[in-house]
Amino acid sequence: MPSFPDVAAAPGPDWRSPSTWHLRTRLVLVAMGLLVAICGAVGVFSYISMDSFLTRQLDEQLGAAAHRSSEFGRSDPDDPRGRPDPLEARGQGIGTLNARLQGGAVVSAGVLAGDATRRSLSADDNAVLLALAPNAEPVDRTLSAGAYRLIAATAPYGDVIVTGLPLAEKQSTLASLVGTLGAVSAGGLILVGLVGTALIRRTMQPLEQLSEVATKVSRLPLDAGEVALGVRVPPSAAHPGTEVGSVGYALNQMLENVSNALQARQESEMKVRQFVADASHELRTPLTAIRGYTELLRMTEHFTPDGEKSLARVQSQSERMTALVEDLLLLARLDEGQPPTFGNVDLTQLAVETVSDEKVMAPDRIWQLELPDEPVLVRGDSTQLHQVLANLLSNARKHTGPGTTVVTGVMRAADGSAVVTVTDNGGGIAPEFVGRVFARFARADAARTNPAAGAAGGPAGPSAAPSAGTTAVAAPASEGTSGLGLSIVYSIVQAHGGTVEVTSRPGRTQFAVRLPAAAAAS
Repeated sequence: MPSFPDVAAAPGPDWRSPSTWHLRTRLVLVAMGLLVAICGAVGVFSYISMDSFLTRQLDEQLGAAAHRSSEFGRSDPDDPRGRPDPLEARGQGIGTLNARLQGGAVVSAGVLAGDATRRSLSADDNAVLLALAPNAEPVDRTLSAGAYRLIAATAPYGDVIVTGLPLAEKQSTLASLVGTLGAVSAGGLILVGLVGTALIRRTMQPLEQLSEVATKVSRLPLDAGEVALGVRVPPSAAHPGTEVGSVGYALNQMLENVSNALQARQESEMKVRQFVADASHELRTPLTAIRGYTELLRMTEHFTPDGEKSLARVQSQSERMTALVEDLLLLARLDEGQPPTFGNVDLTQLAVETVSDEKVMAPDRIWQLELPDEPVLVRGDSTQLHQVLANLLSNARKHTGPGTTVVTGVMRAADGSAVVTVTDNGGGIAPEFVGRVFARFARADAARTNPAAGAAGGPAGPSAAPSAGTTAVAAPASEGTSGLGLSIVYSIVQAHGGTVEVTSRPGRTQFAVRLPAAAAAS
């Protein structure tokens, strides 16, 4: 059974949703990125400034505490204990650390606990204290009692007094600052995101209107027929005073120009169609007279053999001209939108009858049928559908040589539609001609000579077999084509709500007609 690929109509481009959404998203992300960078810079600067301020403040306190410890640590001749513990100096706050170093050893060391009692340090803490450089800048160290800011100073009496203040308050203040900055920044980002989205959406609205208009125009069938191009950009988005308004105004001007051109094209087409219809109608009478007088002469007069040939030639050409006029009249009626006369049509029976007729006309071709077991019924005009199939088979006959296999297939597709295919194994259609095989009067100039006939009635050479028409070669001179057969097929199928497609490669050319299911065509 011939295969027929399901080809869905390509939808028009969606100019609106993806592009404007991505643009709006990018703008919001850029704005939020800038805000994040600003908030980050402000946060880092604030943290560094606060840390520097708190460090200076702590160093001042540490210097005062170190001075009190050094002065209090002098020896008192009246005190039997010798030099007092610096931690007992007045004004020392909770958490203050003091140590006295002599001869590279810790004589006394402790921390003023929360209950104003003295708490001793560990051996590891003593090692940290001994490693401090006397009279150097304060440093931060971590002890068993926590993080401390420490300074070692040489007292006038020779001892080294180490004083330390806890960093817990400073670290707590910095942590509060970071939390506050984070909360404010997050709130600002959310607020800017919402406000920015609303503002950008409002700003982008004219662009969305332009995109909507462009999308509607892109989906209009502008190639033929009467086209009402009434789509315009709204006045609110077509004011030349703004950048977007200028684009909208220019788009409206372009659409107006295109609308005028389409109207002029439609008027010209109508005039040509009317002329063709009128001329074809008027030609029917003289052609009928020519055929009648030819028959009368054949019956009443006696001619020489050459005269008989000439008279037969006149009769055959008048019949060919009559067929051309009938084709033109049919196209004119289809162009006017006259609906077919719908009825039940059995495509399988139609295929059998049409192929039988072609077998009589071209017995040197191999005619094959591929039909289903059940009849394939559609709603349509039996006369017009017969002409569709006859034109396709005639096209295959005229444009192929003797011995060509032509397969006619009928089947029911999965969606219920009926599919009729005509496939031959000829040389194929020239690629540059495939796209216009259904155009009116479309004929490939290189494909007008059948190799069976030759240029002068004899055998044709290799140059007489180009690819065109349906396959590589065309009809003999006695069967010259008018270029209307496939255009009639296309118009009739369209009038029935169906589609016709062609696929071709060397050795296989297939025309496929798809007609709606019987319930859909009414």
